[in-house]
Amino acid sequence: MSIVLVGISHKTAPVEVRESLAFTAEDCADSLGALVDGVTVREALILSTCNRVEVIAATGDGQAEEGAVRIRDFLSRERRMPIALFADHLYIHRDETAVRHLFRVAASLDSMVVGEPQVLGQVRQAYSLATERGAAGRVLHRLMHHTLRVAKRVRTETGIAASAVSISYAAVELGRKIFSSLDGRTVLLVGAGEMAELAARYLARAGAARILIANRTADAARQLAAQFGGEAFDLDSLPQYLSQADIVICSTAAPDFVITKAMIEETSPARGARPVFFIDISVPRNVDPAIGELDGFFVYDVDDLASVVETNKREREREAARAELIVDVEVEQFNQKLHYMKIGSTVDALRYKLQRIADAEYERQRHRLGDLSPQQEQAVRALIESTINKISHPVIHRLRRSYETGEAENVQAWRDSFGIEE
Repeated sequence: MSIVLVGISHKTAPVEVRESLAFTAEDCADSLGALVDGVTVREALILSTCNRVEVIAATGDGQAEEGAVRIRDFLSRERRMPIALFADHLYIHRDETAVRHLFRVAASLDSMVVGEPQVLGQVRQAYSLATERGAAGRVLHRLMHHTLRVAKRVRTETGIAASAVSISYAAVELGRKIFSSLDGRTVLLVGAGEMAELAARYLARAGAARILIANRTADAARQLAAQFGGEAFDLDSLPQYLSQADIVICSTAAPDFVITKAMIEETSPARGARPVFFIDISVPRNVDPAIGELDGFFVYDVDDLASVVETNKREREREAARAELIVDVEVEQFNQKLHYMKIGSTVDALRYKLQRIADAEYERQRHRLGDLSPQQEQAVRALIESTINKISHPVIHRLRRSYETGEAENVQAWRDSFGIEE
């Protein structure tokens, strides 16, 4: 078996490409069946966040290349995007490199904001969806459990998560830098999910005078507003509140623009000459970039936050280096687990095959033994089991030696000799 990871991230692709390939949770659940064919891609999960879209899959031995091609074609087909438009942004990792990359992602070492806590929850959700859809099997179960363990070690054994930040935090920091201080400012949050909740928490600490919260579901907006002394309303009322905001932070799961240029042009007379800053941390983007063409209106997206978080990255380099050492150790440990998992499946298959042969022969010759007492029957069964163990022991020993020395052709030869499928 092989592990292959195919994806794009903020390091390889601009937001325009990432948003075109992004999956909602429902998309992931619905699409996994089309990806896992049981032959080339035997297990898979899809991790889609504002900064990355990655597919992690288990393939048969020697099928990593075919698996990577299948995943690339799957992304093109499911997102209805020609391969030529995103192929140059793709990265492909195999086996140990794929494992290392996944460990680093879950530990937030590959995030735009190193140490941010959201990605681990997103990894958990991706794994849960794959499990619910039956797309995660023996390999991914083992891999994901180990991945979650690595992330926990990094957070508990290093200071990488001290004063943890996130994209939401970076958005608030950008707003504070724009106005020097948030004192007396009105901030409008569009969306009431996890990202918005984090932003509201940071805004309250930063001293924002007024927090407005708009959401498609008014109840969710009211619940969030109650936590932070904000004001809630539904999206239908958004235009009338836009004229009151100094900063608008947008983080919804909507597939298109929630705030359009036409909407701003209608509301701008009510706000006069006061500038307003839009910080769009949604992928796909929810704020029309054309708004930035209007006088006094400024639009930032998730890629623009990179400069805001650069200072944070430098401060965490030392802790990140310690985390990388943990990842190195854990990659080696997982490789050993994967190694024994491979040999274990072959050993189990061998024993099962020998047991079937012995049971079939016993049933064929049973009539020759005549009547047997329960004790005699048990003794015969024990003799068969002992014989199987003595025959299989040298073969198993040789299999293990072949795995340890990397002699894959010898392992396959033993499989072929006993008619064992992978």
